[in-house]
Amino acid sequence: MSTCTEFAVFEVEEANLARVLALSESLFIEINAEQENIIAHEILVKTDNAEELCWHLTWVNIEAVEASSTKWSTYPSAAEIERLVGKKLYYGHFVGVIGK
Repeated sequence: MSTCTEFAVFEVEEANLARVLALSESLFIEINAEQENIIAHEILVKTDNAEELCWHLTWVNIEAVEASSTKWSTYPSAAEIERLVGKKLYYGHFVGVIGK
């Protein structure tokens, strides 16, 4: 089964950035608590706008994404992330088409 890559880009006020970074790391741990769903992650900021944050997540497969999506409201860090994040600029999942 193929891994699934997620890109989520959203606005975060500079004053909230440190808290959102910490909550993001906590959220990834919460998602992986029962089983390993996210096998790699990066949290990035846009080079010309530090208030645009990007999650680059590698999931074990699309089924893990779907299962975690249905549990979103049960993750302890999710509500505060939702409150601190501004506009959601982009959210999408991708699977490989051509690989080495």
